[in-house]
Amino acid sequence: MPKYLIQATYTSGGIEGLIKDSAAGRRADVQAAVKMLGGSVEAFYYAFGDDDVVSIVDLPSNISAAALSLTTTSSGAVRIRTTPLLTIEEVDQALEVKMQYRAPGKE
Repeated sequence: MPKYLIQATYTSGGIEGLIKDSAAGRRADVQAAVKMLGGSVEAFYYAFGDDDVVSIVDLPSNISAAALSLTTTSSGAVRIRTTPLLTIEEVDQALEVKMQYRAPGKE
C-alpha cells in the first residue's frame, strides 16, 4: 500500500480545537479518518517549527490521499502538505528506465 508523508499546520481555530479535544483525541480522529479510507497511520508526531503534526500514513491510492487532504483542508482548521513516499525498490526501478532529456538551454 502506498505511503504518504503528511505535514500539518493548525490555524488558530485548529489550535483551539486541539486544546478542547487533546492531542490524543486528535490523533484518534485522524486514525479513524484514515481507517475509513482503507488505510492506517504508521506514525503520528507533534512537532515544533513550521509543522504542528508530522505523520506517515498508508493509503490505498492517490485518490484516497487527495480525499484526505481535501476534506481536512476544507475544515479550515488545518493546512496539510501530502508527499508520496517511494520505496527503495521503486527508486531502483525508476533508475533502470532509460530516457532522453534535454535540459533547458543545453544543445
